[in-house]
Amino acid sequence: MNTPEALTHPDPVVQRRRWRILAILCLSIFLVVVDNLIINVAIPTLARELGATTSGLQWIVDSYALVFAGLLLACGGLGDRFGRLRMMQIGMVLFGIFSAWAAFSSSTGELITARGLMGVGAALVFPGTLAVVIDVFRDPTERAKAIGVWSAVSGAAVAFGPVTGGFLLEHFWWGSVFLINIPIVLVALFLQWRYVPESRDPNAKRLDVPGFLLSISFVSLLVYTIIEGPHRGWTSNASVFGFVGAATLGAAFVIRERSTEQPLLDVKVFRDMRVTAATSSIFIAFFSLFGFTFLITQYFQFVRGYDPLESGLHTLPFAFGAGITAPIAARLSLRFGPRRVIPVGLLCMGVAQLWASTFAVDTTYFGSVVASMVLMAVGLSMVTSPASESVMGSLPRDMAGVGSAINDTGREVGGTLGVAIIGSIFATTYGPRIVDLLTPLSLPEEAVASAKESVGAAFAVAEQVGEPSLAGTIRMAAGSSFLDGFQAACTTVGIIAIAGALLAFRFLPSRTRESLTSPLP
Repeated sequence: MNTPEALTHPDPVVQRRRWRILAILCLSIFLVVVDNLIINVAIPTLARELGATTSGLQWIVDSYALVFAGLLLACGGLGDRFGRLRMMQIGMVLFGIFSAWAAFSSSTGELITARGLMGVGAALVFPGTLAVVIDVFRDPTERAKAIGVWSAVSGAAVAFGPVTGGFLLEHFWWGSVFLINIPIVLVALFLQWRYVPESRDPNAKRLDVPGFLLSISFVSLLVYTIIEGPHRGWTSNASVFGFVGAATLGAAFVIRERSTEQPLLDVKVFRDMRVTAATSSIFIAFFSLFGFTFLITQYFQFVRGYDPLESGLHTLPFAFGAGITAPIAARLSLRFGPRRVIPVGLLCMGVAQLWASTFAVDTTYFGSVVASMVLMAVGLSMVTSPASESVMGSLPRDMAGVGSAINDTGREVGGTLGVAIIGSIFATTYGPRIVDLLTPLSLPEEAVASAKESVGAAFAVAEQVGEPSLAGTIRMAAGSSFLDGFQAACTTVGIIAIAGALLAFRFLPSRTRESLTSPLP
């Protein structure tokens, strides 16, 4: 049973400042989550300015998320060992430096590289935020509320990313979506240094280098194979060898982690179904979310004709839905247990995706579009906050860094694969469809091949055609092909989310543990 002393931080200054510390950590988390998605609203601009193909656009989005996801476990361990505040500060500095590089990139390849290096900084920042929350908030009820606020901020950042990006693109060049990070980084660095306490795991182990290399190799090869699948062919030798290689590396990683005394990821924690089912739910939720946001901003701009700012503003219902629901979801989980809350959240996300698959050119915005986005936001909040609490509440406090990294890795790997798989489903449907529609128009082969690469390229082809009626026909073909791909992708994600809801209901426990200090079963 918890004593009053166990429910408060031993440092009275930290205990008094705990909500201020949470606000500072939320600023840090807002920055790295926003940058995960701020690029989405710039996708049409990048397709025009840098000549990026659909594959290139996927890599611009996924290079950040891929490195972010691949390094989270290692960076969570570094924070436990060397100090979470120290790692967050180093991460912020790197994030600011590489944001400046991304802002002034002159090619798709350079931007992909800069975005990937930004992911290094984000991976150093992200796990420390949740680990410090767990260290500062010792009371389980307060901890659940704090995680609810943390989840609400990260959920709201999902929608504010496109809004911020749209505003900047309306008034400045596309590099401004990265340059805006620098003043925020400077403010966060000062506030972290001034108020956030240092914490570490006194029993931290040395970094498992082989496990780290196997984990990032497995995720990287899997994502690469999925993104390049539509272009190389799903049954080509390269795709088959890629999937076989990823499966082999994944198995080798599990074997390594089970056999070493100092694993990067203690896979034994997944014997606890609280951890496994909750992490899987987070994975599916962010798989659904990132895949949807990758396409919805393109739908707004290419199909509905909105400019970048209008496109960002039209995602605001998602932010409002997520921000309002996340704290409520945390309280619902405390009252009813994760088994009654998380599956409902995944079901909401699945229904919202299937609803989105019915969108057409003239679908009423203040109707199906807004309703589906709000439903998806509500579903996301009902998953993230209770699932994060389930993961963190199932591990002892000295494993807060590992628990945070598991939670965060589920988010980032899910999001990375969401963009890769949903983008590839879209490309597999879009490419053949637009070729079928453009072939009868007797366009040059180069023009048809370019249009096949991305919907942005198809609109560029339309602009280069001198005859207005032909240009209009090409734009209609591009919009129709985009909707075919969009509908196929949303239907796939909807089915996956509903299947996840059934699995979550089957395996999640009725209640979470009452204390982080309880040992693992």
